[in-house]
Amino acid sequence: MYPPAIQKLIDLFSKFPTVGPRTAARFVFYLIKLPQDNFDELLNSITNLRKSIKICSFCFNPFEDSEETLCSICRDNSRDKTLLCLIEKEIDLISIEKTKKYKGLYFILGGTINLKKNNTNNIKIEELKQRIENNSFEEIIIATNPTTEGEATALYIKRELKSFNIKITRLGRGLPVGGELEYADEDTLSSAFEGRK
Repeated sequence: MYPPAIQKLIDLFSKFPTVGPRTAARFVFYLIKLPQDNFDELLNSITNLRKSIKICSFCFNPFEDSEETLCSICRDNSRDKTLLCLIEKEIDLISIEKTKKYKGLYFILGGTINLKKNNTNNIKIEELKQRIENNSFEEIIIATNPTTEGEATALYIKRELKSFNIKITRLGRGLPVGGELEYADEDTLSSAFEGRK
């Protein structure tokens, strides 16, 4: 239906999270109408993103610093190095940091268990075990979303970490079942941290 150049970009945008073909088509037609200066700025920003962003060697958080291998949170000596909070994705870290209630370290799992495919390869479980073996954590906080996949991931992680004999807690009250951390307000997230069990 569309010329190949347009269809190709629609197909690429459709691979973005939560973007379907209709939204992808809107993006493409928006780009077609964009003034050349704005279009060039967007292209340069995308190119720069790949060049300047690194992934933290400990928690997998993206950061911008050419000299370091750890993000600013992992380098911060004022953080509580005995606490490790497990989260699904990078945006969850930002949501939790906004509450100013948590002062430990993070580990980004990279997703959840895919229940349809019964696939545990979506999460970085081996890397997580390695971090636990090489550090002196006293508590692991599982902060996956209260969705079916998030709950299944939390249960799987608890089972996988049982042999470490470390206190494992889960975020407490306040988070609605089926909700996502990135959409929770700061007060709700604060309550969830304080009420973890």
